Amino acid sequence: MRQDLIDQARAVLARNDRGHYTVPTHGLYPFQWNWDSALSALGFAHYDEARAWTEIETLFDHQWEDGKVPHIIFHEMDDGYFPGPDVWGTARRIPTSGITQPPVTGFAVRRIFDRARDKAMAERRARALLPRIHAWHKWFYRNRDPQGTGLVAIIHPWESGRDNSVDWDEAFARVPTEGVAPFQRRDTSHANPAHRPTDEQYKRYIWLVQHFRSLGWDNTRLHDASPFRMVDPGFNAILIRSCSDLADLAQQLGETEIAADSRAFAERGIAAMDSLWHDGLGQYVCFDRAAGKQIDSPSIGGLLAAFCAIPHARAQAVAARIATLAESARFMVPSHDPTAPEYDGLRYWRGPVWLIVNYMISDGLKEAGQAGMAQRIDTDSIRLIEESGFAEYYDPITAEPCGGGSFTWTAAMVIEILNTEKSPA
Repeated sequence: MRQDLIDQARAVLARNDRGHYTVPTHGLYPFQWNWDSALSALGFAHYDEARAWTEIETLFDHQWEDGKVPHIIFHEMDDGYFPGPDVWGTARRIPTSGITQPPVTGFAVRRIFDRARDKAMAERRARALLPRIHAWHKWFYRNRDPQGTGLVAIIHPWESGRDNSVDWDEAFARVPTEGVAPFQRRDTSHANPAHRPTDEQYKRYIWLVQHFRSLGWDNTRLHDASPFRMVDPGFNAILIRSCSDLADLAQQLGETEIAADSRAFAERGIAAMDSLWHDGLGQYVCFDRAAGKQIDSPSIGGLLAAFCAIPHARAQAVAARIATLAESARFMVPSHDPTAPEYDGLRYWRGPVWLIVNYMISDGLKEAGQAGMAQRIDTDSIRLIEESGFAEYYDPITAEPCGGGSFTWTAAMVIEILNTEKSPA
């Protein structure tokens, strides 16, 4: 275990710690982000279990009454980020955004609980979180799967966490830009504009926000009202895995009704995932629900599907697909195929490597018996840190650090990877 790297990673978390929540990095992202917090809690849990539970509890303190957990909580005012609370207009006492993010919390809570040294505290705090996480999962299937397919749709690219993925290009072209109020981006003043989404994409992001705000953020209406309705295999895999893990945790805690509900969500989702398989690419792909067709895009979203309990043959194929990508990249796993014409190794989700996705893919492959590829991904993740520090993301060929620096969830993943090398979960 590399104690020097763990110590550096802990220093990053300390720098971004605001007491009861962390910011992803100072300047670029000055608020609390949803899946950042859940994944960051995994890092805290290795040396401060109480702080890990607090991170997640703070997130759920801002859960909406219908069960949704928003993707940003604006704890303190900071004009260094756009779009801020005034653009979202959600009218919450503590302002939040109006959309959500990948629901990785069920997975994180189960893992923190299973490893807990303070079992009494873990049981008390997990028991309190259990119905709230379950309410969020039910919200997804109620509001984002109105036809009961077993798979949910995202209605804004930001919900996926993969904001400017090539997966969205065709569907995103349907989103208009007329009527978008003038705005001044802040992200490009903190990071190289060549690493960020384009201004044209940003106009469409904001059009969707304005559109949903005009509907009063009524979640029963937003799915059908959005011109962007995408079934993302990676997003669904995270939800399915969290449902499965919540089922196991609920069973341990004697919450049999939550366990049964969660197990049913996971089983239906796993069965439905096969509709997203693409034989030609040898991986899962997105489904454009608005257009009624698969998206032929070789992105990391289809590889992240391995995070949930896909059939072993599919997991083996995903591992083989990653091995093919390794022929054109030095570091796994690029967020888009480097041989594809749309690939851009420096621009956000159009090519770079992200440690959080590496971690989830690796974890799923280990569960599926693909330990060799999982180890290769873990090794590449640590090599990137050694070469380029704790960046937001990295070029998969040159290892150039991109986006924000001293990044919380990157540091948390280093702590998690190095600690679990020593004592696997």
